[in-house]
Amino acid sequence: MAAMLLLPACGRGRHRVLEVAYVSAPQAALRDQIAAIFNRVGNVKNGERVEVLEREKRFARVRTTTGLEGWVEQRFLVDQKTFDAVQKLTSDNQNDPIQAPGILRNETNLHVTPGRETEHLYQLASGAKVAILKRATAEKQPGAAPAPKLPGRPGAKASTGSVLEDWWLVRDTLGRVGWVLARMVDVDIPLEVAQYAEGQRFVAFFLLNEVPDSEKGVQKQVPQYLCLFTEPHDGLPYDYDQVRVFTWNARKHRYETAYREHGLDGSLPVTVSKEDFDKEGTLPVFVLRVKDDAGKVAERKYKLNNPIVRRVLAPGEVPSRPSKKRRG
Repeated sequence: MAAMLLLPACGRGRHRVLEVAYVSAPQAALRDQIAAIFNRVGNVKNGERVEVLEREKRFARVRTTTGLEGWVEQRFLVDQKTFDAVQKLTSDNQNDPIQAPGILRNETNLHVTPGRETEHLYQLASGAKVAILKRATAEKQPGAAPAPKLPGRPGAKASTGSVLEDWWLVRDTLGRVGWVLARMVDVDIPLEVAQYAEGQRFVAFFLLNEVPDSEKGVQKQVPQYLCLFTEPHDGLPYDYDQVRVFTWNARKHRYETAYREHGLDGSLPVTVSKEDFDKEGTLPVFVLRVKDDAGKVAERKYKLNNPIVRRVLAPGEVPSRPSKKRRG
């Protein structure tokens, strides 16, 4: 009788769940055994929850939510802590304002924090569309050669000598949020204004409003844009340092620069809305977040009364002095 009771107990022990894990590869094979020759018993997909039953060498035996069991390489799994971190990142940034749409150049991992070696769960396909939310920097690799010295400007922080890479916080079409290497993302800039980059990097752009135009009897609505730029380098101490507003000249049927400001220590996000200004009517409004020399962030509000852009000062606010670098 003792032997009969022992066998079921041993069977339950072999199926004891060690932990819960999640699949971090686009797809991974479930094997029937750990050997050079094996049978594929099924597949698991990115983000799928599995129970880890056993570990051996670089493999884990897992059970899916449908009850399918098999061996999978452990490098394709992440733990519950990573999954929870991804969920929190997504929840915390689900309603963040979009700074620009982007398109991925390659298959790209959504990281929990900026950095090539940081944890990730989801992987997005090449060509996937994302919403760009924020920017951060991370060291390219420990012990890398110092970054080339870039022209400085008043108020800019001194370089630490580390080689830094830009990272974007993005939200995909399924609402999942994570950090991706910025060079893997093309900012999806409207072609009609992309030509005005003048050697600078587009950071973000925003539709302010649309105005009517008629050319050769064809009526259309033309968008007007706020655009953010910076030098074409990674690792800068600000998210953007230049802004331009492009308005449409309906008589000449072309875009013109209605406003330009340089020398900013700008921080994302930028917000765009509309506001009532009594006799002027309801106008597009945008708010920039700019750091002073002490690193304190202050908001600056602007309004577009086509084609004029002006600061909107709060009661008691004194306009800041123009930067020496600012021109135009």
